Amino acid sequence: MTESPESRDDSTGTRRGRKPIRPDPESGPVALFAHRLWELKERAGDPSFADMASRLGAAASKSSLAAAARGSALPSWETTWEFVRVLAVDRLGGDPEEVRREWRTHWEQAANLGYRDDLLAGQSGSAAPDHPVHGPPPSTGAPAREHTPLASEHRPPFTDRELSSGEPQSPPAGHLPPSADDRASGSDHESSPADGPRPAPASPGRPASGKRLTVLAAVTGVVGVAAILIGWVLPLITGDARTGPGTATSPSPSAPQSLTPFDDSKFEKDVTYPDGTVVQAGESFDKTWRIRNAGNVPWHGRYLTRMNDTPCKAPKRVGIGPVAPGESVDITVRVRAADSPGRCKIYWKMTDEDSTPLLAGKRPIFLDVTVA
Repeated sequence: MTESPESRDDSTGTRRGRKPIRPDPESGPVALFAHRLWELKERAGDPSFADMASRLGAAASKSSLAAAARGSALPSWETTWEFVRVLAVDRLGGDPEEVRREWRTHWEQAANLGYRDDLLAGQSGSAAPDHPVHGPPPSTGAPAREHTPLASEHRPPFTDRELSSGEPQSPPAGHLPPSADDRASGSDHESSPADGPRPAPASPGRPASGKRLTVLAAVTGVVGVAAILIGWVLPLITGDARTGPGTATSPSPSAPQSLTPFDDSKFEKDVTYPDGTVVQAGESFDKTWRIRNAGNVPWHGRYLTRMNDTPCKAPKRVGIGPVAPGESVDITVRVRAADSPGRCKIYWKMTDEDSTPLLAGKRPIFLDVTVA
């Protein structure tokens, strides 16, 4: 889908420029997914992408949100969730967990269906795209050779379980696995050991038969097992005479493996002024949240940065930490209530010193009070 420039007149609230062109839901799974994003955007009042990235508090840029709705490529799950969260949860009041499950299902189906279409297009002889919709392109294995097509190459379309779980299922009856010769010659197909080798169609110039290769593999396996047993038993027999058999070759404890860095946070509670609290007009108060470092990365130089503006006044950002992994921290901001009655809801997002959002998959924390 192509999209024309879009902007909003701050004085009137209306958009300027040409109207964006919607993706055609019939043109493919990615376009259908983008079409669903457009429908959600309309139900939420059709805010501009700039408003979604600033005033509504989405932790994604305007260009990323616009690209997600263009329908030419499947967006990342993080960008998708920020697109959906500010509209379906924060604006339309949907349950966060239900909304996440529903849209995660839509996103995975678009990824799997798009990848399946690429595979089917490649099998039919049409040109496959340079980059698949989801996941890395499959390995081509050894150079192609001419052979009689195997039954396992005529695999039926993906099942519903494959589309939802991403796990391939066992081939149905009548679709036999490839032979040992096919595996030895570089075929990408795999077969179950229980099925045993199956003779492959004869081809000119074949260097050895399947039976000969099977015998060679069996002999190699026996020799390998014998070598392992000798290497394990021999030290026990010839161990150090001073301390007893096997002592000199006892392995030392393995060094602890380093952990893969994992950054995460967990909201624990509203310490003061829980959602729905009534405050007086013009009143100043301290709002406190408690969050926990749920990852294994220490927090240094981090802040809660305000994502929107309201009649209630609050600092632009407040410092966090330092916080070690597993520790909890209380964060307090000083807020002054509006001078007139109404609802006051302010969003904050964790950022670094340069105000770059962190933990994109996490919802912002917020203050939600009623001014009387």
